[in-house]
Amino acid sequence: MTPTLALLLAHDLLLTKNGVAAPASHPLKLAVLRHKARLGAELTKARIRRGHGTLEALREAVDDGALEEGGDASAKARRHPRWVRVNTLKTSLADQLSTTLKGYEEAKSLSDVQHASPSTKIYFVDPNIPNLLALPLNIDLSRSPAYANGAIIFQDKASCFPAYLLDVGTQDGDAIDGCAAPGNKTTHLAAMVAERQQPNKRKVIAFERDKTRAVTLQKMVKLASADSIVSIKAGADFLAAAPDSSEFANVGAILLDPSCSGSGIVGRDDAIKMHLPARPTAGGNVSAAAAKDRKRKRGDARDKTTSAGTTLSLALDDTAPEETPVEDQLSQRLVALSAFQLRILTHAMRFPSARKITYSTCSVHFEENEGVVLQALASPIAKERGWRILTREAQVRGLKKWDRRGVWEDGKIGAEMAGMAKDKEEICDACIRCEKGTEEGTMGFFVAAFVRDTDAVLVGATSSTNVDAEVEEEWNGFEDEEMKNETDAVQGALVSSKRSKKKRKKSRVQ
Repeated sequence: MTPTLALLLAHDLLLTKNGVAAPASHPLKLAVLRHKARLGAELTKARIRRGHGTLEALREAVDDGALEEGGDASAKARRHPRWVRVNTLKTSLADQLSTTLKGYEEAKSLSDVQHASPSTKIYFVDPNIPNLLALPLNIDLSRSPAYANGAIIFQDKASCFPAYLLDVGTQDGDAIDGCAAPGNKTTHLAAMVAERQQPNKRKVIAFERDKTRAVTLQKMVKLASADSIVSIKAGADFLAAAPDSSEFANVGAILLDPSCSGSGIVGRDDAIKMHLPARPTAGGNVSAAAAKDRKRKRGDARDKTTSAGTTLSLALDDTAPEETPVEDQLSQRLVALSAFQLRILTHAMRFPSARKITYSTCSVHFEENEGVVLQALASPIAKERGWRILTREAQVRGLKKWDRRGVWEDGKIGAEMAGMAKDKEEICDACIRCEKGTEEGTMGFFVAAFVRDTDAVLVGATSSTNVDAEVEEEWNGFEDEEMKNETDAVQGALVSSKRSKKKRKKSRVQ
């Protein structure tokens, strides 16, 4: 049992209604139940030590951020709000304010929502994204009729940027969502198509290669009443789609939110910090022999709790030893991810009639964000088809005034992109970033848009799709969910390794 898993099991045992979600005879459940009395006693002592008479009072203190380092004000300022998007396919903002949020007061700023107590009934109308509301985090609308029938959708503000930045219009034809599940961005895109165009003449084509995730996508689309607009291609890989197919002849806008590291997701930090008590010494409550024996069992490499308040950082990947550095692993993973992301972005640029693309990730890493954008702009297909970055001045009003912009890391810019250094200010200013734990109340996110001139679209529609010197090989997709983050290079290395092992085995047999 890893420390991370132990935290999860202790939480479920002590703080959830149904306890540990496992069969009564499950080894992990039995392991934690053996310590139920001691864990309960420690929780009671922790509660009393902090001056809270009941468990509910302790919960409220946690929700208020009163236990966070730095005090109430700084903790509350960092609190992530509950973002609610009004689904205009079924309702309107005015309708929801008069029904679902009846009795709620409008806040003057997002800060008021972030500083409010968890149960305060207030809302804030977002100034950047239309039909988006911010509520205190603990306001639970999941049992409301509006949520049950798809009239409102829980969607982080940053996640609303791609569809809004794509800014589909009557001249853009059909739209593609290349990586659609679970469907929040898809239904947002469909709502914008319906709002700005005649939905019976325009459609959103949603690709989802994973069939299990495609089922979720179908449910989301139907619940949002977007099924008349969205055409779902379940089990279909966007990378395998032929850009010059007649099916996509009218596609003018493409939304891409491919697999990424997820490093910007709220609650998914690179490490979990555990505050552990100091180990008793020979003069404490245990004997020196017992302390020595405990140290021997745990091992010196893992013995990191030599003083009270010591912080033990643990990798989220429990398959790796706790003391193993993860920097190299992260670097290799980012290389594989960015290669895949670049491939899907340049593939989108091959669609002859496409004139707009948004590329986004929920990552904070340069390699997956500006690095991919720069490589795409430097690619032969971008130059041939006339793709360029959508400048800040040309962006929709709500995002034009967004202050957080792209970054430029010279040490990670390749030689092939060095020529873009003169344009770095314009490129960075065109890229949009969000950061978690800030006054904007968003997750960590990145989005950039690409556009083509009308003349370039006409040229692209009449020229061959194989504009590169290299012919793109057929993409067979990933074998499973875990392999989504691997590139062809990694897959090739694995195949080569397997072949070598077979040859050595055959040689030993002979």
